[in-house]
Amino acid sequence: MLLQDMNWMDVERYLEQDNRIILVTGATEQHAYLSLFTDILIPSRLAFAAAERENVIIAPPFPYGVSELFMEFPGTISISQPTFDALLNDAVDSLMLQGFTRFFVLNGHGGNKFPARLNELHMEGLARITWYDWWRSPASKAFQAEYGLQLDHANWGENFHFNRIVESPTEPKPPVNLDLITEGQPVRDVLGDGSYGGDYQIADDLMHLLFERVVDEAAALIAALRE
Repeated sequence: MLLQDMNWMDVERYLEQDNRIILVTGATEQHAYLSLFTDILIPSRLAFAAAERENVIIAPPFPYGVSELFMEFPGTISISQPTFDALLNDAVDSLMLQGFTRFFVLNGHGGNKFPARLNELHMEGLARITWYDWWRSPASKAFQAEYGLQLDHANWGENFHFNRIVESPTEPKPPVNLDLITEGQPVRDVLGDGSYGGDYQIADDLMHLLFERVVDEAAALIAALRE
C-alpha cells in the first residue's frame, strides 16, 4: 500500500489493526550508465514487492542522500548527514505521533547512515526500527558467493531492467582504486564513467533471482516486526 494512494481516513483504519510502515531511503546520484534514480528505484521496487506480501504501508521515498563524493558528476544532488538525519528523525516523529511504532527502513545508498537518535529510540523500546541495506544483506551476500560475483557501485549488482537507461559496455571494468581519491586525485579521473568496476551487466534471470531472494528476506523481517 502506497501512502500516496490513501487518504488520512484510510491510514486511520490501517492503524486500528497494524502499526508497521516501510520507509525508503536512497539518493539521486551518478550510476555510470544507469539511472540517477538507481538508489531510489531499487529499494522502492523491493519495498513494494515485500509490502504486497505483508500488506504494509510504504511512505514516499526520501529522494536525496549523502552523495558528496559524486558531486563532480552532473545530476548528483547531495545533502549532509545531519540534514538526512533531521529529515528521517522528523518523519519518524510525525508517524509515531499518529500511532506508528514499527519501522522498516529499506536503504538503497551506502552514504546514508542509521541516525543515532533512531537507534536510541529502538534501544529504549520506544519504537522497533529495522535498518536494511539491501546490497549488504545476507541474501545478497549469499547470492554473490554462490555465483562468484562482487556487487559494487554501478556495476552488475545495480543493473536491473527497471533502472537501465542505455546498454552498458560488454567488457568488464578493472576495479577502481578508491585510495587514489583519498590521496588527492580528482574523483572523475579515478572513476571514469562512475562504475567501481567489474561486470556492468549479467543475465536478467539472475538479477530477478537476486531480487526475489532479497524480497524474501525483507518480507520476513517486516513480518517479524509484527511479533
